[in-house]
Amino acid sequence: MTTQIAVRLPDEMVAFLDDSVAAGKASSRAALVAAALEREMRTRAAEADVLLLDRMGAADDLDDLVAWSVGRSSLED
Repeated sequence: MTTQIAVRLPDEMVAFLDDSVAAGKASSRAALVAAALEREMRTRAAEADVLLLDRMGAADDLDDLVAWSVGRSSLED
């Protein structure tokens, strides 16, 4: 299921969308916006996983990966 929404974007963002579609990097404005939102959702999920692993500790030999990830992640609004 999809829902159509109206979004106001700055002119330079719309130009970027149009340029990307014209260059064949996205099939449509909506496809590029959806891809960007999916990427943001994956980023936030990964950041939540890093915080959870840091809080609960690794149950296996991933401690070094957790320490590395926590040191390089940032949570921004």
